[in-house]
Amino acid sequence: MSTSKGAPSRAQRSLLLWIADVGPVTAAALATMQATTVSSARARLAAAVRVGFATCWRPLAGEPAIYTLTRTGLRRCGLPAAEAVRVSPANAAHLIACAHVAAQLACRYPDNVVLGERALRRLERQAGGVLASATLGHGPGGDALLHRPDLVLWPIEGTSLPVAVEVELTIKAPRRLVQICRAWARCRDVAGVLYLAAPSVELSLGRAIAGADAVDAVVALPLGVLGAH
Repeated sequence: MSTSKGAPSRAQRSLLLWIADVGPVTAAALATMQATTVSSARARLAAAVRVGFATCWRPLAGEPAIYTLTRTGLRRCGLPAAEAVRVSPANAAHLIACAHVAAQLACRYPDNVVLGERALRRLERQAGGVLASATLGHGPGGDALLHRPDLVLWPIEGTSLPVAVEVELTIKAPRRLVQICRAWARCRDVAGVLYLAAPSVELSLGRAIAGADAVDAVVALPLGVLGAH
């Protein structure tokens, strides 16, 4: 990889664009995507950090490092610096899980593009409308109150609707979870919704899906179904 802070190499740009699409990533997620070793993936990410395109975060002891794009890295992708992500102990576990799921989905479904929440927000802003989000209601000004999924599995050919993917590690308030599931059941912009849930969440999530009468639209599976990370 280039050691200059100028234009990134083709390999660097490919890496930066992938991070821009899925959001914060880990070396293990990149290794899964590239079918390579974690050490090799970590070296690629470390090189991006050295030239100022990425930042390495280690908020949780004993857990994988998380890599995000810097403002410089975002600009190299043609994206606004405002999309820079901050990682904290509060969101780190969820970001690690989402990176793992994104990589696994990309490998299992090569005819699809995997996008993260920020990428979806960006596309919806450009389109001026909802593309793969659930409408929870409307605000005082009439604007739709949207719930965006953690990830979107988007068909490259565009011949079918995208699939929304939610990664649930912690239990939400029951009323809130039912509200979200009901909104997904009404959503006509996605083919369906896949929840990948930690064991502690499975029971409450199942109740919410049933309570929202969303069993035809929402499928819940164990988080580990895609493999360990």
